Amino acid sequence: MWAYTEKPQNPMIEDTCQGDPNAEVAPQTAVGLPEPALAAEAISRVLQPLARLMIDHGLQLPSLVDLLKKALVDEAAGAYGLADKGSSDTRISLLTGVHRKDVRRLRSAPEAPAGRTPMVPMAASVVARWISEPRFLNADQSARALARTPRRGLPGEPDFTMLVGEVSRDVGARAVLDELVRLGVVELREDGFVVLKTHGFVPNEGRSESFHFLASNVAEHLAAAVHNLAPDRVGPPKLEQSAFSHDLSATQVEQLQQLARRLWAKSLQQFLQTATVAEQRSEGQAGPKYRVRFGVYFNDTQQDAPVAETQVSSEPRKTRRKPKP
Repeated sequence: MWAYTEKPQNPMIEDTCQGDPNAEVAPQTAVGLPEPALAAEAISRVLQPLARLMIDHGLQLPSLVDLLKKALVDEAAGAYGLADKGSSDTRISLLTGVHRKDVRRLRSAPEAPAGRTPMVPMAASVVARWISEPRFLNADQSARALARTPRRGLPGEPDFTMLVGEVSRDVGARAVLDELVRLGVVELREDGFVVLKTHGFVPNEGRSESFHFLASNVAEHLAAAVHNLAPDRVGPPKLEQSAFSHDLSATQVEQLQQLARRLWAKSLQQFLQTATVAEQRSEGQAGPKYRVRFGVYFNDTQQDAPVAETQVSSEPRKTRRKPKP
């Protein structure tokens, strides 16, 4: 773990990389042994919010145990299989501790049908292009109000149908607009123009969308940290950092949260503009393709009360006995 601080009370930075977080990192191989005790300690902390999620939504231990077994079996079979041979049930059982009977059951079980996938990824991609492509921006870099269709706007001016068409030809502009309106991301004015209500894709999402973001964001974040701690890691560590401060009042926490949102909005636009160019340059290039996710989070938690300076004496109390009459 890398940490930097000038004074004990100053904000600090933590990550799962080694060395200067701003330095260029050369490809390297992480050499080390597995650390089951340290991994157990880390997992114990990760499981605390997971336990709250389970209790809040009625997911009990037997269901989670089966989910964990399946995740272990799938990961062992996919990422730890032998070249050209895959992995036998026995090998997977040895790697994971899952009984061979359960390994066989989970590997032979048919894949569960995928649930209804919300249109969130498509809608998010449309908003991302809207706030990053200069043609859809005002002079102050804010998102332009777009005519819903070409005939409602001025000749040559970009419109919402054009925006959606540049992202995908498979989904109609009206369907995307309806989804964005439903999520509270855009407003359709009476004059036929579509207005982005936020600085990015920040929907008033329902439960389905909320769980979609939880699965995508937390899984990718955790994957980056796990990659950095892999004993046989090859290549440079991935960016995985956070800054923290403590002993703050509620007012100061709120001010820091607003600052974090402003910083994210500025970084998001710059990142998306660069990512748009990167996607265009990657078109037609041979070789494997990759996806990236760049995120941010802000959380505040009430600190434990400080231990009182005056300690209660641990010496046994002396009892006076009354003299016998």
